[in-house]
Amino acid sequence: MFDEPAPAIVGTAVYWTRFFIISTAAGLDDLKPVTGRLLQNPKDFAQLLAPIFGVKSACQFQEVLTQHLLIAADLVNAAKNGETEKANSPRKKWYQNSDEIANFLTSINPCWNEMKWRDMLYSHLEMTEKEAVLRLQGNYTGDIEMFNDIEEEALKMANYMFCGIINRRFN
Repeated sequence: MFDEPAPAIVGTAVYWTRFFIISTAAGLDDLKPVTGRLLQNPKDFAQLLAPIFGVKSACQFQEVLTQHLLIAADLVNAAKNGETEKANSPRKKWYQNSDEIANFLTSINPCWNEMKWRDMLYSHLEMTEKEAVLRLQGNYTGDIEMFNDIEEEALKMANYMFCGIINRRFN
């Protein structure tokens, strides 16, 4: 039924986000293809969700997740450029978008809890922003430690997503 299970897709998403942060921080020449691959993740999620929740819902999720990643890119770029005040606007949008994601997911699946999604997403946002800042500051040890936490959190989110999908399919 699934070409790629939910845990693998979530894991892929956090890795490509990390690659984006590293490429942006270092001004690497691979930024454009890394960004392109990062923006493939919402399509991967949509492909996973379409057979279960329908194409319309999958496309809606793809759109809010794409916005999530684009907002994150704006935030990372503002931080890289030392534009602290400018970073506040995308940060606010990022949290609003996370609220939209949590609301949307619970609207398509009663097996998921909106506050649980919101808590996981907010935690993920905080850690991802810290990861980016640590990378931009050249604190690579702290950056790696933060990514370890992100990876663990992503696996919890993937597990919650997958269990919700399974519960919906069999209830």
